[in-house]
Amino acid sequence: MSIFEERSTDLERYEFQLGTERGKLALTMDLLTDALVLVGQHGVYCQSARQPGKPAMDVQIVQKCIVDAKELVSTVMMELERGRKGGEGTNR
Repeated sequence: MSIFEERSTDLERYEFQLGTERGKLALTMDLLTDALVLVGQHGVYCQSARQPGKPAMDVQIVQKCIVDAKELVSTVMMELERGRKGGEGTNR
């Protein structure tokens, strides 16, 4: 099933609140957050032999990738918002 079908209600709500582009990015942030939570839970059970108390290295790498992706998406959302506000200011 497509993400557009699976999460259609959330996507519609975000697109209504934030606009098409930012709405899709907001849903992407939700999906990344869900993935980060699941990886974090896995990290509790999959501990590193070399670094006690820390997740295994592959789990740490996946967590970092997800956190980095969230940062990039967040940056794009802020840039779109600035562009939208800047565009509104020139029309007045």
